[in-house]
Amino acid sequence: MVTGGGTGGQPRLRAALLALPRTLRDDLWTVAADPLPRMRGPRLFARLPHVLIGVLVYATTILTTDYLIHLYGLATGLALLLALCQSLALFGAMFRPIPAWWVSTAAMVVAARAAGDGFPGAEPFPWTEPGLLAQAATIFLLALRVRPRVAAEALGLHVLAGLSCLAFLGPGHYQNATQAVPLLIIAAVLGAALRGRRVARNQLVEQEELTAEERARRTLLEERHRIARELHDVVAHHMSVISIQAQVAPHLVANPTDELTENLAGIRANAVDALRELRRVLGVLRSEDLAADGVRHAPQPTLDRLDELLDNVRTAGLTVTTETTGEPHALSPGAELSAFRIVQEALSNAMRHAPGAAVRVRLGYAPDALTLHVTNTAPVGPAPPSPGSGHGLLGMRERTAMLGGELAAGPTPDGGYEVAALLPAPARQPAETGEDTP
Repeated sequence: MVTGGGTGGQPRLRAALLALPRTLRDDLWTVAADPLPRMRGPRLFARLPHVLIGVLVYATTILTTDYLIHLYGLATGLALLLALCQSLALFGAMFRPIPAWWVSTAAMVVAARAAGDGFPGAEPFPWTEPGLLAQAATIFLLALRVRPRVAAEALGLHVLAGLSCLAFLGPGHYQNATQAVPLLIIAAVLGAALRGRRVARNQLVEQEELTAEERARRTLLEERHRIARELHDVVAHHMSVISIQAQVAPHLVANPTDELTENLAGIRANAVDALRELRRVLGVLRSEDLAADGVRHAPQPTLDRLDELLDNVRTAGLTVTTETTGEPHALSPGAELSAFRIVQEALSNAMRHAPGAAVRVRLGYAPDALTLHVTNTAPVGPAPPSPGSGHGLLGMRERTAMLGGELAAGPTPDGGYEVAALLPAPARQPAETGEDTP
């Protein structure tokens, strides 16, 4: 049995035709405000479209009134009213394009019907030359703001309205339609193209903002993972010391009681369990690190390695001086590590963004705090371009906030830059020895 392949499209076509009135009503029966987008640039340049439209409104009002009086034979009052409707619709299209289009189309139809059968056949009808200019500009402004489908609907209805006016006259007047319709189509297509370009540019800007936010979020997460890994290493060190001390303590006491031995065994068991969990967490964190195993498991740096860091940057050509005030004392591992990383990042920023500048590193020890000042002089030349946006300050702020400290960074009066940090860092008891952290 042979079935008709084209019959399947008939129900869809019928449904589309039945839905057309509702679609037109939803798209074109609205008074929603849609202001004209402002042009970029100086304020005077941004207002240029409004000025040009104002001049066009004034010119088309005068010319259309003259056409309607002398060529269409309308009364002066009616001609002026219809000319104002067509011209002011152009002005209204800057704010409410669809209602303005309705007014412009209705004014054209009323003017054509008012002219009647006495209209001379040699003149343009129903689109007067100045009126056509205003209507084309109105459709252009409409297409500049609405979806292409809505612009096509408005253009189609406007052309149908004009052709329906011609149906009441002789065929000699159709020459005006052949000139008017292409101009109206060009105006609609140009407006839709400019709207598409603007929408694409806005989407690109939004995508760039989302990309920058995603990059910042990813960098923040990476920095937090790194800090978490370092903190776990520090905690693991202390838990290792506790485990070893709990194992050794019974041997330091003559005839330890069963209760003491049992408590110390429980302490060691808890410490071992905690170390096992820490190793599992560290394994998850380190599995995302592409560095070699030897680098990943290397001891975390402390301020004892600050001289080594300064020698490296001096070898790279950076002039660095150091100053230490107060009595240096052992700090907690977290404070040591954060202080080293802050100095390291500040020196890296100075090398990248202040070529030729001299850097001064100042450490101030207090009984319960450590102050850091990394200051560079003004650069002697322009900084080379840096790919992407750096997040060094973000990482320094995270480390400082993690310890409950404060960080400030900004330019100095002489054109340089300074990073200042205050880290709560109470002095530690003499360090115990123990097994290496995982």
